[in-house]
Amino acid sequence: MPGLPPLGFHLSAFLGLLALLGLAVGAPLCLSRQLKMHGDYILGGLFPMSSAEISGLGYRTQPESTRCKRFSAPGLLWALAVKMAVEEINNGSHLLPGLRLGYDLFDTCAEPVVAMKPSLLFLAKAGSLNLAAYCNYTQYQPRVLAVIGPHSSELALVTGKFFSFFLMPQVSYGASTDRLSTRETFPSFFRTVPSDRVQLKAVVELLLAFKWNWVAAVGSDDEYGRQGLSIFSSLASTHGICIAHEGLVPLPRAHSTQLGQVEKLLRAVNQSNVQVVVLFASARAALSLFNYSVHSRLEPKVWVASEAWLASDLLPTLPGMDQVGTVLGFLMRGAQLPEFSDYVATRLALAADPAFCASLEVAQPGQEEPEVWPRCPQCDHVTPQNLTARLLHHQTFAAYAAVYGVAQALHNALHCSASGCPPHEPVRPWQLLEKMYNMTFRARDLELTFDASGNVEMMYDLKLWVWRDHKPEFQTMGVFDGQLHFHNSQIPWHTPGNQVPVSQCSRQCAQGQIRRVKGYHSCCYDCMDCKAGTYRQHTDDLWCSPCRQEEWSPDRSTRCFPRKPKFLTWGEPVTLGLLALLGLVLGLTLVALRLFLRHWHSPMVRASGGSLACFGLACLGLVCLSVLLFPGWPSPASCLAQQPLLHLPLTGCLSTLLLQAAAIFAESELPPSWTGRLQGWLRAPRAWLVVLLAVALEAALCAWNVVAFPLEVVTDWQTLPREALVHCRVRSWVSFGLVHALNATLAFLCFLGTFLVQSRPGRYNPARGLTFAMLAYFITWVSFVPLLANVHVAYQPAVQMGAILLCALGILVTVHLPKCYLLLWHPALNTLEFFLGEGPGSAGETQGNQGAVAPDLGNSPSVTPAQ
Repeated sequence: MPGLPPLGFHLSAFLGLLALLGLAVGAPLCLSRQLKMHGDYILGGLFPMSSAEISGLGYRTQPESTRCKRFSAPGLLWALAVKMAVEEINNGSHLLPGLRLGYDLFDTCAEPVVAMKPSLLFLAKAGSLNLAAYCNYTQYQPRVLAVIGPHSSELALVTGKFFSFFLMPQVSYGASTDRLSTRETFPSFFRTVPSDRVQLKAVVELLLAFKWNWVAAVGSDDEYGRQGLSIFSSLASTHGICIAHEGLVPLPRAHSTQLGQVEKLLRAVNQSNVQVVVLFASARAALSLFNYSVHSRLEPKVWVASEAWLASDLLPTLPGMDQVGTVLGFLMRGAQLPEFSDYVATRLALAADPAFCASLEVAQPGQEEPEVWPRCPQCDHVTPQNLTARLLHHQTFAAYAAVYGVAQALHNALHCSASGCPPHEPVRPWQLLEKMYNMTFRARDLELTFDASGNVEMMYDLKLWVWRDHKPEFQTMGVFDGQLHFHNSQIPWHTPGNQVPVSQCSRQCAQGQIRRVKGYHSCCYDCMDCKAGTYRQHTDDLWCSPCRQEEWSPDRSTRCFPRKPKFLTWGEPVTLGLLALLGLVLGLTLVALRLFLRHWHSPMVRASGGSLACFGLACLGLVCLSVLLFPGWPSPASCLAQQPLLHLPLTGCLSTLLLQAAAIFAESELPPSWTGRLQGWLRAPRAWLVVLLAVALEAALCAWNVVAFPLEVVTDWQTLPREALVHCRVRSWVSFGLVHALNATLAFLCFLGTFLVQSRPGRYNPARGLTFAMLAYFITWVSFVPLLANVHVAYQPAVQMGAILLCALGILVTVHLPKCYLLLWHPALNTLEFFLGEGPGSAGETQGNQGAVAPDLGNSPSVTPAQ
């Protein structure tokens, strides 16, 4: 434990005390006789002070004693820690003043069949070796008040149920399996070490810290290993850690070496291509595994050790153990016992003193011992060298603390105070048990509490085996107190260049990629890009999360971005170009209108229709201005006004052109009798009725379209990848086409009226201009339909603007601008004869046709031909 003197100091203390007493190292001791002491209340103890050469019950044919030959130093040291704690309490006044605790400590040989013998003895009636059967054990007083131990989970599961039948308190200093936390099965079981679940949580935190998600999990084929493996599998799957292979290491049994199973297990681990192995096993199982691993020269790996074999003294002695790779794991942290090494040295020195051993025989005559068995024969032949290496074992404090836990409960049950304990009937085990539930006690400077499950909370140190002179030394690399804190850069790895080992089935996916699992394990996957409109929310996502409709994302994105509204803005290049075209067409229209008004009484204006021509030019200007409704943020008002403000002026313009075409057709193609009949409808004021009728009909169509199928402002989230398209949506393309149909009909009739008209020599031919104007109209709008259907929705308003301006420009260029050209640059042709067919000698003819060509001339004064 941290802060203790170096081991060399303890060894010198041992040898110094032995030299002072004049004893030879290696002489028989009486240490086993120090494992028992009388007192007012006796504590039983179960410690693995030796081990059997052959484990298990399968080889036995008779219920004979198990041969325990191999000495185990940690077990004896834990027993001495209990002995020291009892002597501290007896010599102090803080706990149980005026009372003395005794102890009766036995060797379990790490075998359940051996541990049951002292367990039966503990429950024998006080002062005897007999265990009688009673209907009620409430008033029964057994030999011991509570039991300290055993160390292993395998034994604790056996003795725990047995003692629970009699509600005998049992405090283990090493049994950590999670099953012992079940109060329904083990109501009298407590321990001064945390449950395996805490240790395995620390292991999972370690794996996550190094991003090791592809590991092998191996456990010993006993209760400790199987339970630990089950807990680890559950925690690993919860935290996204995949177990490539899971297996059990068989324990060494009689008449079977089990090498075939160990070989198969290690071959499976190597084939799984893992670099990290979590080995949750007992020391004997781990020794069996590494014994084969070393001899087979298997590839070095990172071994995450459980507490049972990380601190064992069996594995460091295995030749070649320093070549297996990096070994690290968690050991429980307890309080410091700086005087324990001196205490052990004193006990050994006294055990070698014949006078002291004789005094033990006088103080504690062993009348009952021959009927039982020797407590620990191997303990009488230990040397200081046997114990020195294990003095700092991390579980020594746990055994020491177990005594203080029982003493505090007894102190509370007897209502003791600093002055002493009042007279009280002897406390029975079940009465002591009541005081231990949720009890807080102190052991040295550490405050511990038995929770509802009988566990205590303690911190773990992250320990690393560092080999020096073929011997491992513990190096603390971090601590786990519910969260892992460690020094990554200080860990010496077995890899070339001291690189942190990588144990992953698949590489980490890049930003914006998800895992597409292949096979059974979720850690084996292909990395797939998240497409546009989706993103990876978490690093372990298996599916791309879609963005909300008001958001967007590019390919391989880890977040979504808000969409910006998209519409035809005033500052876009295409809008600026169309506005420039608008300025040109509108400017030319206003120039033409000005010229017509300036030359109101000229033959050319009279031949063009006079006021109807000016009205047509004004409507053409309004057609041009209607394009201003398309750019900018769409609003319900602008959407509803677009079509009416386009088609009504356009209808007015086309109706005036139709009157001109009808007059030309009547003059050129119809008999004179028919021409006279039509003149009434082709001259003012009836001509205005035709215009009004056409505009009224178009207004009705527009009103029906607006009421029945109004254009609405919609936000399209799907069309554009990064923007939200805001536009006016056409609800019915049929009604949209019907609104255009009337203008198309007017244009078609105008075209028919002028297409086949023959031109007369020496006169201005207005039919040609009207024909080309209608051709321009049809070419523009026929091209508009496929273009509008195929162009991107965002630019459909620009297409409509372009079609409107080109249509207006076509009419202006073909019908009106040639006349303006003649007015400005050829004024000599502005005569009645050139435009109206009037002149000297043809007054009668002209007078007859005047109303047909210029319907408003009936109200105009005579005009003198230009010279």
